[in-house]
Amino acid sequence: MQVPHNPFKASLTGDTRYGCWAGFATGYAGEILATTGFDWLLIDGEHAPNTVPTILAQLQAVAAYPCAPVVRAVSHDPALIKQLLDIGTQTLMIPMVDTAEQAAQLVAATRYPPQGFRGVGGGLTRATRWGEVEDYMTTAHEELCLIVQVESRSGVDNAEAIAATPGVDAVFVGPFDLSTDIGHIGNPNHPEVQTMIRHTLDATHAAGKAAGILAPVEEDAKRYADWGFDFIAVGIDISLLRQAAKETVARYKGDK
Repeated sequence: MQVPHNPFKASLTGDTRYGCWAGFATGYAGEILATTGFDWLLIDGEHAPNTVPTILAQLQAVAAYPCAPVVRAVSHDPALIKQLLDIGTQTLMIPMVDTAEQAAQLVAATRYPPQGFRGVGGGLTRATRWGEVEDYMTTAHEELCLIVQVESRSGVDNAEAIAATPGVDAVFVGPFDLSTDIGHIGNPNHPEVQTMIRHTLDATHAAGKAAGILAPVEEDAKRYADWGFDFIAVGIDISLLRQAAKETVARYKGDK
């Protein structure tokens, strides 16, 4: 058996790919989203109540569909990264990357020695299909996709070096954290924030890497697509459910 194909990594060909944030932390909800036509799905381990087992359940639930899973870790913890890779995560997003040194450490955490320091799980892991992928340790990196998040002034200042780090496949801008970090809380459309987002996009493309961003507002998403972002999260499952529920109630209750 060969290392499983990574459809997300393969999809980064220059056309914008549209995704959705998955925050319900259940395989059932994840599978519903996977049937709706999104190109990719972000299983959020940072701000959603996910654990390694719930992320595993979602990876298993969406595996049968053409919607490619991306898993976001809660931190830079190499022990957690090891667990997420072992359960079969192939596209991994890491938040709050401010320097190229941090990016290089994250790359090392996803590689086996001598290129890195990822621990060997062998036949215990879903990633190796419990030992059926005989050359997993020498080929796994070929299908891994590491996305690092730039969401601070420091990250933007170091965007060129971060994007140029060997083993980093993509840079994802966090507009809300970025706007908060530079003093424009709740206003990612402030001109200063927009300039920093554009700078990060240009630096990432100059390094030959893909760039992504979260943009649940349609006007923002269309602007970022016009700019050339490669993958854009245009929905958040919790927000979609909440808004649809409020609109349904309003049709019957009005202002009562």
